Amino acid sequence: MTAPDAGSPFAALQNDTFLRACMRQATDHTPVWLMRQAGRYLPEYRATRAKAGSFMGLATNTDYATEVTLQPLERYPLDAAILFSDILTIPDAMGLGLSFAIGEGPKFAHPVRDEAAVQQLRVPDMDKLRYVFDAVTSIRKALHGRVPLIGFSGSPWTLACYMVEGAGSDDYRLVKTMMYARPDLMHHMLAINADAVAAYLNAQIDAGAQAVMIFDSWGGVLADGAFQQFSLAYTARVLAQLRRRHDGAVIPRIVFTKGGGLWLPEMGRLDCEVLGLDWTVNLGQARRMVGGAVGGPGKALQGNIDPNVLFAQPEQIQAEVRRVLESFGPPHQAVAGDPDQTGPTHVFNLGHGISQHTPPENVAALVDAVHAVSRQLRA
Repeated sequence: MTAPDAGSPFAALQNDTFLRACMRQATDHTPVWLMRQAGRYLPEYRATRAKAGSFMGLATNTDYATEVTLQPLERYPLDAAILFSDILTIPDAMGLGLSFAIGEGPKFAHPVRDEAAVQQLRVPDMDKLRYVFDAVTSIRKALHGRVPLIGFSGSPWTLACYMVEGAGSDDYRLVKTMMYARPDLMHHMLAINADAVAAYLNAQIDAGAQAVMIFDSWGGVLADGAFQQFSLAYTARVLAQLRRRHDGAVIPRIVFTKGGGLWLPEMGRLDCEVLGLDWTVNLGQARRMVGGAVGGPGKALQGNIDPNVLFAQPEQIQAEVRRVLESFGPPHQAVAGDPDQTGPTHVFNLGHGISQHTPPENVAALVDAVHAVSRQLRA
């Protein structure tokens, strides 16, 4: 197992399966964690949120954020924890006035829709996000080495979508209008967002995050050509600035673009360790495109079961888990005398975040099936 540097405030890691898979090293089972695993589908989460009074009351309180991050790990033998926060903390720190109305999602009081507003944007003072970094350190200590902790941010493009639209969108009309009509303004905003995301993720790493993930949730709404120019290029700008090591360990970097399967070969050239895939992508094909060969370069793959599978019966969930694992194919196996040799590896996850309506017992069926079936396939 991985031990931190002498003098580290954190316990040695007891389960490094997720980190090994991220680095394309052999594991005895396929690790599993779930996007949005700490969330409204859990009754204990809803109880804690009620105590906090609001979503931001939950996210900005170190004790509450720690509590809800650990809640799914008390129920399920997951192989990683992910910081409880929101992708929109950066634009909130820029002064856009983030709020959450029940049943309506996030909204900004001051959306960015003209040249004057764009020119006022600055990389925020990271002290305004101290509550996030305090939560990272608190969660890492509370985990006591049980599993690794993942930090995250929205991608520059996804943040820009929310910043211009002012909320979620069905047609992305406002942000795409700016992109096509005033690409200079969009590039200016994206450059600031990229530098802010890099500073934010580096601060999470300094606080104790053992892997970081960039959520390009809205990258897939772009046309071919626009994706490369307005999303991929700025994700690359973030990655170029991220710390590679901390506390004696490599920090894996994960990029997830929902709807990004079309551009997988180009994403394979990103300077990151892991590519997340939604449920529209065949894992075997993705492996052939970007997974690499034993001993050579390549990307670990993360994903990609449809979250709605979790509304089926346990037997059907298990069958779908097997189908996803078999679609990836036999993962890289340990080589005698060289346990750290690299090869194609898989981190099991959903193809997007878990639905708030998901029965908690069905999550248990999925996690147990991933561990059991992936061990069978290795045998």
